[in-house]
Amino acid sequence: MLIKILFLGDIVGEPGRRAVIESLPHIRDEHGIDFIIVNGENSANGRGITSKISIDLLRAGAAVITTGDHIWDQREIAGYLPTEPRLLRPINYPPGVPGAGSIVLETAKGPVGVINVQGRTFMKLALENPFLAIQAEVEKMREQTKVIFVDVHAEATSEKVAMGRFLDGKVSAVVGTHTHVQTSDERILPGGTAFLCDAGMCGPLDSIIGSDIAQILERFLTALPSPSPVARGVEVQISGAIVTIDAESGHAVAIERFLRKFVPGPNGIVK
Repeated sequence: MLIKILFLGDIVGEPGRRAVIESLPHIRDEHGIDFIIVNGENSANGRGITSKISIDLLRAGAAVITTGDHIWDQREIAGYLPTEPRLLRPINYPPGVPGAGSIVLETAKGPVGVINVQGRTFMKLALENPFLAIQAEVEKMREQTKVIFVDVHAEATSEKVAMGRFLDGKVSAVVGTHTHVQTSDERILPGGTAFLCDAGMCGPLDSIIGSDIAQILERFLTALPSPSPVARGVEVQISGAIVTIDAESGHAVAIERFLRKFVPGPNGIVK
């Protein structure tokens, strides 16, 4: 039995939220998607996520929401995380931190596991060793399911590739987030794990990784701190990956990059 998983990269602000929420039902039906994961860590004005946004994304069809280094940017989220297990924070935080970094959910085609882990290289906050943290979690999760999807939220390409190689044959897919730029290195590794270095973002196309162009250029030109509001362009790109997995073995049989434009209106998605 095959299970098809859609994963969407970092959702950026209101434009990204709207595009994803309005498009998910169409994408699911068009591609025969069985399970949807989205990264929501930039969905609240480009910084963090709120309980309301989490609820909206889950109602739209997301089964699990992953995050990353901006998970704590909205104060309310620390109290909300323990109440919603489908909203994950990186697994390699120290013990006692609110929320969880993994979940296993039952589906019509069997259980699916999701793990969210954050890299350390070039990241402002150095968490626990991501390789050691995820190794222990994968071993435990494989007792419940062989279908395991990993979102590795990291800056360095080398660290993401290393995570893919480290987990090859142990999980079904390793897909990176954080840089907001979709890479073209999708492949199935020798052990049967699907890999993509970065899924890209769901955010304004006319922007600098989702933020207002003029403000970001000002920062580069002057080296002075400046705000980075979410860009307000009409066109929004929806980026991610579709992974097809053999539910019995847990091995991926296909991975394809997903990239669409969204323009608000009666038709929604523009291919």
